[in-house]
Amino acid sequence: MSITEKAVKNPAGVAVAVAIITLFGLFSLKGLPVQLFPDIDLPQISVFSSWRAASPQEVESEILDPMEEVLQGMPGMEVMSSNAFNGGAWINMEFTLGTDMQATLMEVIGRLNRLPSMPADSDPPVVNLGGGGGGGANQALSWFFVQLLPGTEGKIEDYSQFIMDTVKPKLESIDGVAGVEINAGAPEELQITIDPYRAAEYGIQLGDVAARASRSTDVSGGFVDVGRRQYTLRFEGRYDPMQFKDLILEWREGRPIRLGDIADVRVARGKKTQIAIQNGNPAMSLRVDRANGANVLGTLGLVKDAVAELRDGPLAGAGLDIQQSFDASVFINRAVNMVSSNLLLGILFAVGVLWLFLRDTRATILIATAIPISLLSTFIVLDLTGRSLNVISLAGLAFAVGMVLDAAIVVSENILRIRERGEIPSVAALAGTSQVKGALLASTATTVAIFLPVLFLEDVEGQLFADLALTISIAVVISLVVALTILPTVAGSWLKPKKLAKDGSQVWSRLAHSLMKISATGKRRAILIVSLVSAPLLATWLLFPQMDYLPPVKRDAVDAFLQFPPGNNVETNEREIISKLVDRLQPYMDGVKEPALKNYYILTCPGGGTIGARALDQSRVGELLEIVRNEVLVDIPDFPGFAMQGNLFGGFGGGRDISMHIQSADQTGLYAAAGEAQNRLRESFEGANVQTRPSIELAEPEMRVFPDDARINEVGMDRRGVASLVRTLGNGLWLGEYFNGENRMDIIMRADGWQTPEQLSTTPIMTPSGEVVPLGELVTVQRATGPGQVRRVNGRRTVSVNLSPPDNVSLETAIAQIKTDVEPGLRAVLPADASVQYGGSADSLTEAIQTMGRNFIMALFILFLLMAGLFRSPKDSALVIMTIPLAGVGGIIAIRTLNLFAFQPMDLLTMIGFIILLGLVVNNAILLVDQTRQAERKGMNRHEAVEHALQIRLRPIFMSTLTSIFGMLPLLLLPGEGSVIYRGLAASIVGGMSFSLIFTLLLLPCMLRLGKAKQVEITAPETAHRTTLESVA
Repeated sequence: MSITEKAVKNPAGVAVAVAIITLFGLFSLKGLPVQLFPDIDLPQISVFSSWRAASPQEVESEILDPMEEVLQGMPGMEVMSSNAFNGGAWINMEFTLGTDMQATLMEVIGRLNRLPSMPADSDPPVVNLGGGGGGGANQALSWFFVQLLPGTEGKIEDYSQFIMDTVKPKLESIDGVAGVEINAGAPEELQITIDPYRAAEYGIQLGDVAARASRSTDVSGGFVDVGRRQYTLRFEGRYDPMQFKDLILEWREGRPIRLGDIADVRVARGKKTQIAIQNGNPAMSLRVDRANGANVLGTLGLVKDAVAELRDGPLAGAGLDIQQSFDASVFINRAVNMVSSNLLLGILFAVGVLWLFLRDTRATILIATAIPISLLSTFIVLDLTGRSLNVISLAGLAFAVGMVLDAAIVVSENILRIRERGEIPSVAALAGTSQVKGALLASTATTVAIFLPVLFLEDVEGQLFADLALTISIAVVISLVVALTILPTVAGSWLKPKKLAKDGSQVWSRLAHSLMKISATGKRRAILIVSLVSAPLLATWLLFPQMDYLPPVKRDAVDAFLQFPPGNNVETNEREIISKLVDRLQPYMDGVKEPALKNYYILTCPGGGTIGARALDQSRVGELLEIVRNEVLVDIPDFPGFAMQGNLFGGFGGGRDISMHIQSADQTGLYAAAGEAQNRLRESFEGANVQTRPSIELAEPEMRVFPDDARINEVGMDRRGVASLVRTLGNGLWLGEYFNGENRMDIIMRADGWQTPEQLSTTPIMTPSGEVVPLGELVTVQRATGPGQVRRVNGRRTVSVNLSPPDNVSLETAIAQIKTDVEPGLRAVLPADASVQYGGSADSLTEAIQTMGRNFIMALFILFLLMAGLFRSPKDSALVIMTIPLAGVGGIIAIRTLNLFAFQPMDLLTMIGFIILLGLVVNNAILLVDQTRQAERKGMNRHEAVEHALQIRLRPIFMSTLTSIFGMLPLLLLPGEGSVIYRGLAASIVGGMSFSLIFTLLLLPCMLRLGKAKQVEITAPETAHRTTLESVA
């Protein structure tokens, strides 16, 4: 007994099943996480280590190189990129997809434990799973800034510990929050600031001061038995911060010389290295990261509630305020609501098309029930498989609206056609369903099979668009079950048989007759076949759009990237640059100028920084971008800044950046070649952003100190002692740590009293020989310049030249232009050992094109096998396969037409649209070929069978095609947040489906009639009228 027979004989069971699907579907819909994009697995591990007061060269040799040595050869590692900068090193490792990242994480930690001894004042490496923060592309849930309320005393940095103790634990306790990163500024230090002149006057050697201060520690004497008790013996040798001043250095003439006599001792914050501004006020930034699988909207709601509680409670009591800067829920809600609206509009359009064809309310309602049942069932499967509701999965549902009606249309029409012959409802339901069941199974199988390559793509783009393939596949499979069970159960008894009006029947009869007449003779068929095969191929070759990677989905904010002049300290940057930026942005923040700002922030780090600005009216973000570019970032000496509208796909490597990695051991030649590449790229892409990482200007000012060994030995010192002196006279010598029971702080000794290299050379130094000499007698101080950062890729020194092509230039065009206009001239100036590699979106695009090409061929092969099994004829399968790719010209023409209004390249999602198109176009071809072969088996000749198939299937073909087109039309035509994501996909499918009618109704009948033994004179057959008059009303 078939599934249809069971359903027809048990209508109560079918009703219960529908009720269960509805209940669980609504329950699943409520529980599905809502976020902007699907969860993406980025197999990366990052390692960070800091070494205060160390230059990039020392960090490279003492920190970076040893870590790279132990990490080389990690299983599955593809790329290891690293950076050494002032005060620290960072390594990022990218692994092949499918790597067991938990095991790899343990392997990285184990290898780092085998590191040789690192500098005493460096911090141990910190390992994160993910690219820098441990959360991947969807990591940042929201940004907040804490500011002082008017009248609050002190600086915002003074409240950092209070914020760490109050805000951080409160937010991290929320379910769905992975962590809170607070930019609290430099930590507190126990600072010993020595006056070198007073020390020399007292005859105190700075090395002796360091040795005595660092030896003041607590010591445990173990456990001792005293009578019946056991005591812990402890030596309280550690000085409290304020007791350090009483540390006795030496005795002179019966009087002690204390540390306080030559130094100032206090607890204070270290040197300021960062600036944070929000809405014109000094602030402290907080980044809230989400946990994997967390419901973004739900978690963000809990975070907002907790922040409101903190704002009105402890923060207000301390004179602080906290405001949100980046609210992901705003864009998510707009994007999801827009896709949901398009989904509902697509449903209305599809149902409207059904009614126009059927002119029967009951039949329209019955067929339309396939939509909610399929969608609700899809929600259940998405919930069971741990997926989320996002713009990709919702777009899949919107595309599926027209597709889920195909099977219902074919089954309902066939049942009604049989009922009109006088059959009883149950017999009509079973017979009508069984006649088309094979074709429907095949068309559903081919549609799902088309998505298999997309479902099993493991790279970033595969993970990103798997939700699209999954939702459509689920919806189509469920629609088949609905067509084979629910529709026959209801249609047989609920729908009333009604004869088609004579005029309506004659329309389809005349159309079928006209189609047959077009290919009546062998000559006509030959002309048609040659024309319909060659013309699309030629048009495809001539009109094929330029290739791109991911759609350029713009954020509703302006991002600016700042690069400070080399050598500027933080105070100079704040006074000469940041203050000007604040003055220029503030009128827009206050609403004096338009467009008014909702909020803005400025964050800096050594060497650079970022600005983020959002307009109060989001539709005016384009105006804001021009203002930032042409008013805010200009006319500041030696200060380059670049503004752009951020790309939401940037976190997945889809930021449309092309990277040229130039590698060489010759640093001078490497930087010269990178400069040549930068200049040539700027000439070739006028107005585009071209940046180098690191900066190629060897303009970071340095004071290089060269020892005079003879004089050093003469005064009883050695190089190591002089190096400690230099550290003391510079950023400070690390002596150890002080722990107060709650917090740990560094003990730093530094000598003050000089401002210029000349003053440094005259600083007096007490030597072991008892002689006071100026430092200039022991060393030579020279001014020089050096790099502010050292970058390495796979162990080689690298400069990456990054190009962001203009928005109207595709990646394929940009890459071709680079290789023809830039690379030949660049290779002429490269050092002998240099190499050039491409990365960023350029590398991703190359891999994606290869992957999608393989998937396209695989999809065609799967279709061929499935249809060969259905038709039991490889020849029929080949006939259908030949017509399918030709329909792609419609998609290409649609994309070209779309480019007349908005830039639309052939991006990755558009390529997936062409793969989806294969599965859609084949459905109509399967119906036509299957109906033809059924008619031939009943004794009709080839001509009669083809015409009979056209008469029977013309209207369902038009109905299913138009419902699919109109169901997707809102996604193509209506603008909105995130609409650019699937605009190209919708254009390829809508255009391809429209043109597919030509190939299905003209080319396929021509091919089916090839090899006919005898020419049949075409007349208006009476059987045609008889058959079509018994079609559905």
